[in-house]
Amino acid sequence: MKRRTFLTTGGAVLATPLASPQTPDLGRGKMKITSVKIVRARPRLPVTPFKPTPGAWSTQEVEVANPMSIYPKYKATRSLFNPDPGQLEDFTVEVTTDKGIKGYGNGGRAGNYIIEGHLVKLLLGEDPFDVEKLWDIMWRSTMSYGRMGVTMHAISGVDVALWDIIGKALNMPVYKLLGGQTKERIPTYCTGNDIEQHVEFGYKRLKLAIPHGPADGREGMKKNVDLVKRARQALGPDGDIMLDCWMAWTERYTLEMAEMLEPYRIYWMEEVLQPHDYAGFGRLRKAIKSTRIVTGEHEYGRYGFRLLLENQSAEIWQPDAQWCGGLTELRKIAALAAAYDIPVIPHGGGLTPETVAFSMATVNAPWCEMFMPPPGGPADYYKRFEESYRLTRGPEGIYMQPHDKPGFGWDPA
Repeated sequence: MKRRTFLTTGGAVLATPLASPQTPDLGRGKMKITSVKIVRARPRLPVTPFKPTPGAWSTQEVEVANPMSIYPKYKATRSLFNPDPGQLEDFTVEVTTDKGIKGYGNGGRAGNYIIEGHLVKLLLGEDPFDVEKLWDIMWRSTMSYGRMGVTMHAISGVDVALWDIIGKALNMPVYKLLGGQTKERIPTYCTGNDIEQHVEFGYKRLKLAIPHGPADGREGMKKNVDLVKRARQALGPDGDIMLDCWMAWTERYTLEMAEMLEPYRIYWMEEVLQPHDYAGFGRLRKAIKSTRIVTGEHEYGRYGFRLLLENQSAEIWQPDAQWCGGLTELRKIAALAAAYDIPVIPHGGGLTPETVAFSMATVNAPWCEMFMPPPGGPADYYKRFEESYRLTRGPEGIYMQPHDKPGFGWDPA
């Protein structure tokens, strides 16, 4: 589940119950996949509806800089150019085995069409434990029509579901299978511009969704600075501020903004350029010393991240487990990064159980990204949010932990 889904559903994932521990009778012989289908994820308990505070960032009614900001017709909100609700949405895939075990995985936009139209026939009858082989089969079989984007969204969802099956079959949480506990709990940062709410909740690291880009001229730059200034005042001198520029800026604009923002001690500037501009990111890294240049949210597979490495494009990598190829590929990306002491902080990580498991089990994955429900709700709503994501407080602000249930500890359908 991604930020857009989490925010527009009012945090429906809060109501998703944990899976019950399973000790299945595996019997003799290999386990086999008997069914692969797309299912509609739904909460099992009602979510209390409420009217968010008017103008709150998390209502998605405010402007955020994006690649389409250069066109006035589409500038106000992403909903003006994104697919309409119900069209090309993220998906949940259910993989069932002959032992009765079901695994679930989420993938990015429109990947369900690839699964239903192609991957199913490659998966039926296979052993879900053979994740390496199955990943390679899915990758090679789709290479002729797509090595990025929708095809990798599809592969990601299936791969995550396979890991869920393995954890349930072995009666173990997936993070134990990936390497176990590398930290007591995972520090988080919060994305969004509802600054006061996030600081009051306890966050000491904030990522701001920058509202303005080159099309807004000097006045937009000043408004960007004002937003950062507000965050610095709320956090105090020691908190970390990151900027999400979501592919909206140019090299020159980034250089100017970095200079204007230097007094506010920015921890990183994220996705300032379009994702394919590896050389541009590399030039910015060399030119800007006041902050870190990071990217990777819209990068795919280890080969894409190798290009980031070869161009020295980013000091921190941000793959998305539901887009980059699933856990199997995310582990390879992290291993590549580890060889060069590059931290990996996955996109949207705190909302996705597979990424929380990965972050717990991976030494060079120091933080998780997290979000807050919109302000203005009843107190018990935020209490359930806190409990659902196993959030705690400590010296670095808000922390989280993976569930100790088998698999990923959740069944969304």
